[in-house]
Amino acid sequence: MKKQLFLVLTILFLTSFGLAQDKTPTPTPTPKVDDVQNVKPENLQGVPQVAPKYQSDDKSLPDLGRVGVDMLEQKSLALRDVIRLALENNKDIEVSRQNVQSAEFDLQVANGVYDPKLSFSNYYERSTTPNLSVFSSNQTTTNNSLVSNASFSGFFKKYGTSYSATINNQRVTTNNPITILSPQDNASFNFTFNQPLLRGRGIDLQRRTIEIAKKNLSLTDTQFRQKSIDIIATTQRAYWDLTFALRNLQVQRDGVRDAKDQLAHNERLVKEGQLAQIDIVAAQTQVANLELAVYDALDTVNRAENVLKALIAKDKNDSIWSVSVIPTDKVDLDAPNTTLPEALDLAMQNRPELELNETAKEINQIDQKFYKDQAKPQVDLFANYTSSGVGGTQNPIFTNPLAGSVCSVPTSTQCQAFLAQQNNLLQNLGGSASTVSDIFAQKYPTVRVGVNINFPLKNQTAKAQLGKALVEQNKIQTQREQLEEVIQVDVRNALQSLRTADARLRAASIARENTVKQYESEQRKLDAGQSDIYKVLERQTALMTARSAELRAQTELNKAIADLQRATGNSLKANNVEARLKK
Repeated sequence: MKKQLFLVLTILFLTSFGLAQDKTPTPTPTPKVDDVQNVKPENLQGVPQVAPKYQSDDKSLPDLGRVGVDMLEQKSLALRDVIRLALENNKDIEVSRQNVQSAEFDLQVANGVYDPKLSFSNYYERSTTPNLSVFSSNQTTTNNSLVSNASFSGFFKKYGTSYSATINNQRVTTNNPITILSPQDNASFNFTFNQPLLRGRGIDLQRRTIEIAKKNLSLTDTQFRQKSIDIIATTQRAYWDLTFALRNLQVQRDGVRDAKDQLAHNERLVKEGQLAQIDIVAAQTQVANLELAVYDALDTVNRAENVLKALIAKDKNDSIWSVSVIPTDKVDLDAPNTTLPEALDLAMQNRPELELNETAKEINQIDQKFYKDQAKPQVDLFANYTSSGVGGTQNPIFTNPLAGSVCSVPTSTQCQAFLAQQNNLLQNLGGSASTVSDIFAQKYPTVRVGVNINFPLKNQTAKAQLGKALVEQNKIQTQREQLEEVIQVDVRNALQSLRTADARLRAASIARENTVKQYESEQRKLDAGQSDIYKVLERQTALMTARSAELRAQTELNKAIADLQRATGNSLKANNVEARLKK
């Protein structure tokens, strides 16, 4: 029995021990992200303690000034003056001016191909060659040549005609005994004329280059006007932003004065027992908050002024950076009374983008005309006229190789006739002066007239270029349609913004008038004990906000007017600006 009990206990012990060894501990569950996010704000963990007891005990105000600007040294500028300075000094405008000047030079370069060309060639030549003639006993022949040539050539622009005139002069001295003249003078006048009949008659590469250069000049001029319009609109917005910033600074400054007056008034009411001492603290807090608003407004003035100065300053050393700019134009501009159809018509007439597209279309038409011409066969009529002259002095070593056989009997009739013929030839050639007279007398003329024909069998290059030009035409037309849609959207948005700004100004004006009445009414209630200081301060803050909002609405209206001028392409005319190059 004991053995059986012992055996049972042993089995139970081993079983429990094995279970204990095989059991895997259950890991602690990690909190999900959603669980962390569901923690209440006051129980948020992991927030570090940074400067828990910080507070500023400095009650003094910092310097109320502007960095690098003497606020007492002021420069008054009207909007027209600002626009003029921006157009004169803006770097983008200067680059546009230079682009126009560069285009003018490109046109001169293209026209230069039609400048007549005068050329000269002068040289001395000495040549020695082996003698291969049975009539001369010399082993070598040495010729000394002095050559002087001049040519004049050019083109006629209208029909692609080319011409050239050449004068050739040569004096040759030789030791060849069978040469009659030494020195021998040769001269000739040559005139060549070439007229295309098909390809190249209406247009050629030179005329295409010139026409495109003209269009590019128009293109850069339009780009110059477009850049001027953009600069004017940007300058107008910057001018009115500065106007608002300065006016807002005045409002904030006057608000501090009003708050201090209210503080003094509250102190008197405390002394009279009408207000509690804590009401003084509320008024003091109002003064501190409004003083902070003055600093913020001053920073806004500084930033707005720097934006305007960056547009009108000549460079970083311009004296305008150290002065305070004061806008002098009246703020209350009248909104133009224009309808949508009128504004759209004006935009379609004046927007430079449409002119750029039209110029691109004209350049494409030039390309089409050129490539159509290149597809034609080349048929050129040419004419050549040459008049020559020859002269010189009889070669002292001249020996007629036929004289030995003909003049075996010097007194014979045959020999005498041969010698007479030889003398007649020498006299006919004449001296050195006869070379020029022979030319004018047209003694030895040569005339050539003919036609050159070049007919490419496929001409795939010209056809492919023409096809590409036709595709470009469709592309330009699509771009114009897209431009017209963009311009319509610009005009619609600008006109809507103008009307919205005008309505906002009316609402802001009414709000400011009512806020003044509410503030004054609340002050009277406070004096009568029917209100508290907190409502008065609230009305005071609302009045300052209404004053700033009214001027903000007016300046936004002024900027909307500038945007409408830009959208209709009327900025130059509306501001009496003529965009032209500085000479």
